[in-house]
Amino acid sequence: MAKIQVKKKDTWIDMTPMSDVMVLLLTFFMLTSTFLKPEPLTVSTPMSVSEIKIPEKNILSVLISPEGKVFLDLDGPADRIAALERMASNYKLELTDKEKYEFSIATSFGVKMQYFKQFMAFSEDKQKAELPKLGVPTDSTDNQFKGWVLAAREAKGDKMVIAIKADAKTPYPAIKEVMSSLQDLKLNRYNLITSLREVELTPSGK
Repeated sequence: MAKIQVKKKDTWIDMTPMSDVMVLLLTFFMLTSTFLKPEPLTVSTPMSVSEIKIPEKNILSVLISPEGKVFLDLDGPADRIAALERMASNYKLELTDKEKYEFSIATSFGVKMQYFKQFMAFSEDKQKAELPKLGVPTDSTDNQFKGWVLAAREAKGDKMVIAIKADAKTPYPAIKEVMSSLQDLKLNRYNLITSLREVELTPSGK
């Protein structure tokens, strides 16, 4: 009996719809993603079981290094410039448009206002190298931290949220100094950023 010859056909799949979907998804994630700005130094936050989410907008971030140095970050370029202009006015500094713009797009800041113009004149690489050695003064003789908080509050209004992020090895007096400054300004509500600790459940589920 003769075998029936089955004609072979090439299989062709139209990939156009899949390509369109991939481009749309890629565009969506690019437009909706929030990129985190690099911090002047890396801190290892203490552990906790709290899962309260920090808002993504209207944040004044306070970073305290293991050595007790304080750095600040404020979201929103316009708000950063407004806060900077108030601080410059308090310390009688004349700012250029270039300094304002570079400050508005920079990472966390932590420089004495008396040293601000000199710091902004450095190259970007030198700024990154110098910043971790500096910090915003929090001592009673020249508490510039309070000034920055008031300037940020003026720019953001009552919607501003304060988030404090300290290293697990940061000395308690340095953290207390920051909290005391906030209390002096009648700002008693703030968030402490921690790392999530995993909780082991017992066989009973508790």
